[in-house]
Amino acid sequence: MNAKSQVEASSLDTVKLIIAVGIIVGAILGFYYLDAYSQLLRVLGLLVMMGLAALLAYQTAMGKSVWDFASASKMEVRKVVWPSRQETVQTTLIVFVMVLFMGVVLWLFDMMLGAILRALTGSG
Repeated sequence: MNAKSQVEASSLDTVKLIIAVGIIVGAILGFYYLDAYSQLLRVLGLLVMMGLAALLAYQTAMGKSVWDFASASKMEVRKVVWPSRQETVQTTLIVFVMVLFMGVVLWLFDMMLGAILRALTGSG
């Protein structure tokens, strides 16, 4: 790991994470408990509480390392060479033809085994 993501953990990190989880649980319970109110208000309240919990969790060493990991992952995704539309269509067609071919081969194999079984048991 890089030195940037190795942050010293403080003694209050566990307390902060427990409070953040408590905020999330409280927000979800409040969302369902206050069903008499408008759904828009409940969703907005839920989003605000989730943001508050995320902000609190970010203040911990684990939260900062998760944020650093997400940032590094975002940078890595930008480096990926994605296939062109033509490559994607060609690959999809190859997969489709192979699945169809294997389906026919397995169907013929099943028919052959069924005929052999009927011939051996004399039930055909």
